[in-house]
Amino acid sequence: MPYIAAVDLGATSGRVMAAHVVHDGDGNRIRLTEAARFPNRAVQVHGRLHWDVLGLWAGVLEGLRAANAAAPDGIASIGVDSWAVDYGLLDADGRLLANPVCYRDARNAPARDRLLAALDPADLFARTGIQHQPFNTVFQLAAEDEAALDRADRLLLIPDLLAYWLSGATACEATNASTTGLVDQATGTWRHELCTAAGFRADLLGAITPTGTVLGPILPEIAQATGLAADTRVIATASHDTAAAVAAVPAEGDRAAYISCGTWSLVGTERTTPITTPEALAAGFTNERGADGTIRFLRNVAGLWLLSESVDAWRRQGLDVDLAELLAAAGRAERLRSVVDPDDPRFADPGDMPARIRDYCAETGQPVPQTPAETAACILDSLALAHRRAIESLEALTGEPVETVHIVGGGSRNELLCRLTADATGRTVLAGPDEATALGNALVQAQALGLIGPGPAARRAAARASAQPRRHEPQGAQASWQQATQRLLGRTP
Repeated sequence: MPYIAAVDLGATSGRVMAAHVVHDGDGNRIRLTEAARFPNRAVQVHGRLHWDVLGLWAGVLEGLRAANAAAPDGIASIGVDSWAVDYGLLDADGRLLANPVCYRDARNAPARDRLLAALDPADLFARTGIQHQPFNTVFQLAAEDEAALDRADRLLLIPDLLAYWLSGATACEATNASTTGLVDQATGTWRHELCTAAGFRADLLGAITPTGTVLGPILPEIAQATGLAADTRVIATASHDTAAAVAAVPAEGDRAAYISCGTWSLVGTERTTPITTPEALAAGFTNERGADGTIRFLRNVAGLWLLSESVDAWRRQGLDVDLAELLAAAGRAERLRSVVDPDDPRFADPGDMPARIRDYCAETGQPVPQTPAETAACILDSLALAHRRAIESLEALTGEPVETVHIVGGGSRNELLCRLTADATGRTVLAGPDEATALGNALVQAQALGLIGPGPAARRAAARASAQPRRHEPQGAQASWQQATQRLLGRTP
């Protein structure tokens, strides 16, 4: 069977995975092999935080060369997924006008506030289903340079931009489009009056492309640069990385929630209909499209970003931090000694995260973490508490019980966080697959190529055959976690 290339771009790294579809007695399954990995980092230039998208592009090409060399029967298709909301602006000749701005840039929050002052926030949520996060594309465009918008002929979200460079075809894949805050929840089409309100032309946005659409073959220049066959197809996979990860959740039954855990923890469930009530808005939930046109009803929690930024800060200070040793020490630390709200705005930007955590604890009258192990313990306890609160809110808003929690993505490798989440939620946690985003990316492509059967049931079966989740049962009483929750709510600055 031919191989599939899954290009998976995250906020701290990108990689190209070679995926091999296997048919055997266990059913259809996918074996993943990492062909290449390369760094990604936002760069501050003249007060603006940009992505080095050309550096990412170079990593993608190198990864495709490596994937092709490792695939005995060649690469049948390529799909690109990435984080949501960020975009590139192209001129009439298809040239990128500037490096895309990172969603963590400070320009977004003031623009969000200005736009919401001119609109009805409750009505906006009811129509789009999208939580009013400052990084949403609609708010970024409200903050965009007017001259850049005047010069622009087309807007492409990050994975669509790379798919365009691969194939020459412009697209706006549906799962990622849904995150922009510009799509009507009922019709699945752009809301042009929001474009006007945000101050840009609606014709910058092309027609929304269904997930799984074959965009066409790679460009001749890409075939020459990578060694790929000229008929290698580019597929609009589930291009939002969370949508791809959720597509690979090996769930059975309806009483399961997922946590797609990495830089962010996305806590939610899949539904056939959105929930756009004032209660859902107040609780911080959002409604994004899934790979099958489903609704991913979820809440964004600031995930392992806090830990990765802390490790970076310690290393800048000259400390030799080994992550495995740090997590082992955090596991031995006193539980729930100090906790923070990971969604506090002070933790959103790059910088000295341990100092911010110390300040938060001091302001709330808690013991101040002094060592890296104490800080890591505080972060992981706090994330487990945030997972607990999100699961409880999910049950209250949907009216449906959650019995099992699937943790997928890179965070599923963090055994301590998985164990603490089981303890905090009082529910069974199934951890894995850790490469859920790449697996979901490949599964959607495999279905588009007819290599596995159509529909979500066939894909879930293939996901279960491809992964071996690790089981964590809750330990200890719930009382200490409930008390920590109340303590946190009572002390939030």
